[in-house]
Amino acid sequence: MATSWIVIAIGVVVSLIGWFMTPSAWGYGILGHGLAWIALGILDMFRAPARAR
Repeated sequence: MATSWIVIAIGVVVSLIGWFMTPSAWGYGILGHGLAWIALGILDMFRAPARAR
């Protein structure tokens, strides 16, 4: 669960960097990459934990 929060936090930081760099193409790319990190962090919270055999 802590890993998900770390991924979301990194996504927020990257998204803010991209937000301040807009309207350049690099800014939009960085913003989208940060938003993808946030989405993946949220999806990771709903994933079932792996079981050891």
